[in-house]
Amino acid sequence: MRKLLLLLLLCVLVAGGLYGWRHLPGGRGGPNDAQAQPPQTVSDAAVRSAPWQNRIKAFGQVRAVQGADLSAEVPGIVDQIEFRSGDEVRKGTVLLRLRLNDDTAKLQQLQATADLWAANLARDQKQFAVQAISRATLDQDTANLNAFRAQVAAQQALMSEKVVRAPFDGRLGLRQVDLGQYLVAGTPIVTLQSLDPIYVDFTVPQQQAAQVAPGEKVDVTVDAFTSRIFHAVVEAVDSRIDPSSRMVSVRASLGNADHALSPGMFAVVRLDEGHPHVALSVPTSAVSFNPYGNFVYVLTPKPNEPGRFVASSRVVKAGETLGNRAEILSGLDAGERVVTAGQNKLRNGSIVVIDNSVQPSDATDPVVREE
Repeated sequence: MRKLLLLLLLCVLVAGGLYGWRHLPGGRGGPNDAQAQPPQTVSDAAVRSAPWQNRIKAFGQVRAVQGADLSAEVPGIVDQIEFRSGDEVRKGTVLLRLRLNDDTAKLQQLQATADLWAANLARDQKQFAVQAISRATLDQDTANLNAFRAQVAAQQALMSEKVVRAPFDGRLGLRQVDLGQYLVAGTPIVTLQSLDPIYVDFTVPQQQAAQVAPGEKVDVTVDAFTSRIFHAVVEAVDSRIDPSSRMVSVRASLGNADHALSPGMFAVVRLDEGHPHVALSVPTSAVSFNPYGNFVYVLTPKPNEPGRFVASSRVVKAGETLGNRAEILSGLDAGERVVTAGQNKLRNGSIVVIDNSVQPSDATDPVVREE
């Protein structure tokens, strides 16, 4: 019994000590603990009320209006290469020739036979005029001449297939063949891409398909040029929605005179959704986005202590983000000050001082150069 009483007394003494440490004057864990700590340094910004335009953000890739992997239609040995990798070429430019071997001799032989039958036909026509030969002989001469002329044309076509020409204006890629190499029909020789204008293909969810129509203006950005906005116009919207992803494909086109955009580039596309409206917004860095709710730290001046503020957490309802700003649907009023940097060292009721010498960007569109 004595041991039990001593144990109870010890528990009472420990509990009393903890209570005094947290609640009596001079204690270190009381409700005024946040105020007893040194003030934290944060940056802040005002809640702004300004025109706001919601935007659809989509992802896609750059595609050439015309692009092809060029190859020869017939097999043969590479005899001449008349281009360099990366050349700009015009339609019809000769790029490569295969070895003709005896094709020229065959053409001359067929042409000589055709000329002979042309001479025979001319002579027989004169004899037929004086009824020296029959009509059947004249018809046979005509048929023979036409047959050899057709063989001449076939041989010329075969020889022309051994010459590879550019089918359209564009820029060549890297050469894939070498002199003397034997090519099987269809072997890739070089890629040709038409770069001006150029397409941007992207997809949007079916819920937003009604917001996209031919003629709609869109802004395009690519990772290779983070400081540029390219302006494109929607050319066409696919007539069907992909049943597996419920996305609709859209194609926009834009000028590319400096060839800055190349086929295959990953592109981010933004287009307006709905009409502009007035909305409250704060820098996105001010909002702590969490699955259980979004909140910000709101600053209020501390009484009788100029330059010091009390940070209070407040739940807000955030809408769309535009650039580095987030729309606030409820929870804040215009003109209130919110913490934009330093939230990780705050808790409700923390005392802070403001230092805005370094501020996170709050531009609605961080891309500043337009093309």
